[in-house]
This record gives sequence, C-alpha cells and structure tokens, in this order.
Amino acid sequence: MITYLSAGMVLGLSAGFSPGPLMTLVITQTLRHGIREGVKVAAAPLVTDLPIILAATFMLTRLADYHALLGAISLAGGFFVLYLARESFRTVEIEATVQDAAPLSLGKGVVVNLLSPYPYLFWLTVGAPMIVRGWGESPLRAGLFVAGFMTCLVGTKVAIAVTAGRSRHFLRGNAYRYIMRLLGALLVVFALLLVKDGLVMLGVL
Repeated sequence: MITYLSAGMVLGLSAGFSPGPLMTLVITQTLRHGIREGVKVAAAPLVTDLPIILAATFMLTRLADYHALLGAISLAGGFFVLYLARESFRTVEIEATVQDAAPLSLGKGVVVNLLSPYPYLFWLTVGAPMIVRGWGESPLRAGLFVAGFMTCLVGTKVAIAVTAGRSRHFLRGNAYRYIMRLLGALLVVFALLLVKDGLVMLGVL
C-alpha cells in the first residue's frame, strides 16, 4: 500500500511544482486578486480530473487481456514520466506577470486544465494503469494512489498560491530549483520501473 501512496505523492508533487498554464494562472490570480482566488484556481484538477480518470480507467479495463497493448502503454507512460523528469531538471524559476491579466476564477482554471494535454497523457499512460493494477490487488491501493496524487497536486498549488501571495522570492530561489531536481530524480526511478513493467508485458524481459 505504501508503494501506491508514495508513487501518487511523488507524481502529484512533481505535477504540482511543474511550471505550466495552470501554475501561471494560480500565480497571476494570487498576485492580482489575492490568495483566496489563487486557491480557487489550484482546486481546478478536483473538477477536471475525475471524468478523465474514469474514462481512462474504463478504457484500460476493457483491454485487460491485451498484454502487448498494455505493455506499450506502460512504455509510453515511462517515456512520458522521463519527459516530466527532464522538465523538472531544466526548471530554473517561474515567471509570472499580471499586466493586462483579466480577472480569473475557478471556471477559468477548469477550462485551462481541460485544454491542457498533460492530464490526458498522464492518466492514460501512467495514472490509469496504476489504478487498474492497484485495484486488482486491493481497491484500497488504487484509492491511496489517487488520494496521494490529488492531495499533493492540489496541495502543492495551494502552497504556491500562499507563497506567491506572501513572497515571490521562493519561486526564483535555490530552494525551488533543488526541490525540482529532487523530484526529477525520483521521476527517473519511477519511469524506469514503468519501462521495466512494459518490457515484461511485451515478453522482452
């Protein structure tokens, strides 16, 4: 159970800290309208990810007997996580500006997240396979993975909203860079495990 919880937490932390449209929206909302509005944007994944999780998981359960296809999906997930690790290593600082920024809201955060390809890629290639595998062992394990991921994803973005509201220096300091590099290293380990699982399913190992 700890494996699924820790995997969800690491992936959630990485997604939460990674720069992107939703991250920028959280910061600009906070700087322009206050911490409370930034927190509303941070909560957008709680609205957008549930239907994606259900759809991706349903799709994979229909493919349970197609080990080669599941192996290919696992390989794709491994390479996607490696890409996320690469982005973590390359992150230097977050730039956000509030000039000409229109008022933002939870609704706008939902739209931004729905139009981003990353939630779909993550849940189809990484998240849903983990849920299906965990559910096969115990529904609690699948639940812990989702809970760990969503808690850390939203919690991290809420923390960034609070930090941006009180001090911008953290987002441009060494601490942020060190966190991203540590998460990048953990993502590399997780990606290699996904690649290994994919090769096993394909019969290569």
